[in-house]
Amino acid sequence: MKKILITEKPSVAMEFAKALKINANRKNGYLESDEWIITWCVGHLVTMSYPEKYDEKLKQWRLDTLPFMPKEWKYEIIPAVQNQFNVIQSLLHREDICEIYNAGDSGREGEYIQRLVLMMANPNPNAKIKRVWIDSQTEEEILRGIKEAKDASEYDSLSDSAYLRAKEDYLIGINFSRLLSITQGRRVAKQVNEERTSISVGRVMTCVLGIVVEREREIRNFVKKKYYKIVGTFGKEENNIEAEWKVNKKSKYFNSNKLYNDTGFKKEEDASEFIEYLKSQKAIVSEIKKSKQKENPPLLFNLAEIQNECSKKFKIKPDEALENIQELYEKKLVTYPRTDARVLSTAVAKEISKNLNGIARGFKDKEIQGYISKMIEEKYSTNLIKTKYVNDSKITDHYAIIPTGQGYENYEKLSNLQKDIYKIIVKRFLSIFYPPAEFNKVSVGFDVNNEKFIASEKVCTKQGYLEILKPNKNVGGDICDNSQTKQVENVVGSTAHSDIQKENEKIKFITTLKKGQELGIVEIKTKESETTPPTRYNTGSMILTMENAGKFIEDDTLREQIKGAGIGTSATRAEIIKKLERIKYISINNKTQIITPTLKGEAIYDVVKNSMPDMLNPKLTASWEKGLEMVAKKEILPDEFMVKLENYIKSKFDKLVLYYR
Repeated sequence: MKKILITEKPSVAMEFAKALKINANRKNGYLESDEWIITWCVGHLVTMSYPEKYDEKLKQWRLDTLPFMPKEWKYEIIPAVQNQFNVIQSLLHREDICEIYNAGDSGREGEYIQRLVLMMANPNPNAKIKRVWIDSQTEEEILRGIKEAKDASEYDSLSDSAYLRAKEDYLIGINFSRLLSITQGRRVAKQVNEERTSISVGRVMTCVLGIVVEREREIRNFVKKKYYKIVGTFGKEENNIEAEWKVNKKSKYFNSNKLYNDTGFKKEEDASEFIEYLKSQKAIVSEIKKSKQKENPPLLFNLAEIQNECSKKFKIKPDEALENIQELYEKKLVTYPRTDARVLSTAVAKEISKNLNGIARGFKDKEIQGYISKMIEEKYSTNLIKTKYVNDSKITDHYAIIPTGQGYENYEKLSNLQKDIYKIIVKRFLSIFYPPAEFNKVSVGFDVNNEKFIASEKVCTKQGYLEILKPNKNVGGDICDNSQTKQVENVVGSTAHSDIQKENEKIKFITTLKKGQELGIVEIKTKESETTPPTRYNTGSMILTMENAGKFIEDDTLREQIKGAGIGTSATRAEIIKKLERIKYISINNKTQIITPTLKGEAIYDVVKNSMPDMLNPKLTASWEKGLEMVAKKEILPDEFMVKLENYIKSKFDKLVLYYR
């Protein structure tokens, strides 16, 4: 008797074969040895059938055939991959098969792909079906996954969630795209100078389109306003400190309509008049606050965070980032990429020295080896238990993306971009073993005839983890000082030497001040400022926005309820952005990755806004995603979710039909 193992793609199958020491020749779509048969999918092999497969009449888009909600769902093999499906099906029917191992991608979508294949192939009923769930493609992890494979039934709730997600997207897409195309397609076509236009609506993509359009219109309608701040320089010509004025209850202008905000005037002449009033006064040091602050390394990367980082650093789209990280995963260099978690599990944390030792031995990068050498010299602890980087409760399917410490035989085969992305992941990982960055913060208040001026300085005294995660500029504009004598050195960023000297002098001056001390007024002047519009989303910030949909929800209870359930999932967000660009609803600047809506995108937005505005609201999208998560966790039954979905579609559809009539 033999065991059959089905992977997500041919390259993954080869890694499983290596781990199992199978040297069999590759046949037509599979490998076979005395004990094992290994075959593979090539992405999706099975898809949901379009309405016309239920009834030929449904091929024509008409209102009287909507809403379309089948009771028995139909599926079909994708023609382009029919041959590989036939291979898998014939293997699954073999009588010498005793166990079937589902080794698909370890996530909801991977489960769905394989379940569809098993459903359509109708395998040998005597074979036991197991699920392989792994966090990396190292040999050790593959063998563990096979050894500890659970009965497939333990993943039934995840499968239920996957099927429901597909049905939800199908029903919303088919019904509302057809409805709006029938009723509003001509009007939109006229707006965008097209002969005919179909309107594409999606549970997630319409919501994302809404976010993009609304931000663009905020920017378009934004009117810049100038206002004038008051800045005072106190001390002596050669030794002074600059501070900004802020209104207070004792101020001459408290609650005055001449103010634009707490720190500035609407008109320059009013600001100038105030300056004349202050020039004859004295400056008294009213308060001095000193504090020490520690800043811990950031959490590890999940997919959204690394996609955002890649967008900023390399100006690539999220789908391209995922494609490259997936390659790192398949080359055994990093753990599973499609994860929402930014922490490690307790079990992984206990074995983390394996990853570190692997990097130390295998990654021949001088900069990285320098960081590891310092860890050893300074005896930094590698015990992560009871730190914020280990939290089992914040992990669902997979822990954060980290280097495996393996796969270096594949490193030279990587592209330069892949090498750069890998190094970013390694540096973020190593940083969590470094101590916090330490800062001294000093805040000084000056009183000029009851008018308050405030100055503050934050000085980095110990780099800690910032030695690895060097920012492009000084952290928050701060200076990092590693010396014991408070001589400020340019240890992070690219601050000019003259600026360092100025900061050093300023800090020295602050340390000499005492409460109640009288200072001379060197200068008081206006500083012209202006309000700025919100910034456009880029592809990276949009991924993070989709992940953190709760910030758009005003209701505190609901925002907490859907916490952790953003718009879409880590596995699908990049594809949503890609689809919106493909159907020309948005445009993405390849150099900057800035997202803007197209004329067509805005026209579609207006149609949806006027007819079914809740589709634009992240509250609805995220709450549906939360429902799918609850199904996966067995907190609600699949039928319960489906009833709510069908009721929503029927109710919404009835209202829209009346609206357009």
